[in-house]
Amino acid sequence: MKNLLLIFALFLICLSCKSPEARLPETVQSGSFLKESAERNRKLNEQEKLLIQDIIKNNPEREYIASESGFWYSYKTKGDNKNIQPDFGDIIDFEYNVSDLNGREIYTKEKKTYVMDKQELFTGLREGLKLMNPGDHITFIFPSQKAYGYYGDDNKIGTNVPLICEVTLNTITQEND
Repeated sequence: MKNLLLIFALFLICLSCKSPEARLPETVQSGSFLKESAERNRKLNEQEKLLIQDIIKNNPEREYIASESGFWYSYKTKGDNKNIQPDFGDIIDFEYNVSDLNGREIYTKEKKTYVMDKQELFTGLREGLKLMNPGDHITFIFPSQKAYGYYGDDNKIGTNVPLICEVTLNTITQEND
């Protein structure tokens, strides 16, 4: 009996020394979330593009230009300086207001001093300012992915909201001045 107890104890010791084995995942989904998200974004982009095209069509008195970056703009006034556009590091003073596609104002006539590409500004407005000369007054229409996108601005602009911005570029102080 003593031998049996000793054998049983040795057996237990041997079993307890086994190293743990890695567990395999139960289900594997390869990229399905990303594919669904991309499809959702494509559909959202198409819907916004149709809304923007409708706004452009209903304003035949204005000539809208499609930018290479994926937004539309129309000049209200053109400034005198045709060859001075902001570059990296230039300090620009501008005024702008922001509304949704229905014309509801979100931010009213804000003045801003901005160091080009060195400070935070939503993508579309940053790219739009690069097209402007001092004295230009332009209306920009930004789809949501060029505005604040999925996150909004954590204040007045919600998720996936396309925007219309009226922007006046007052001055450009070049970095090397």
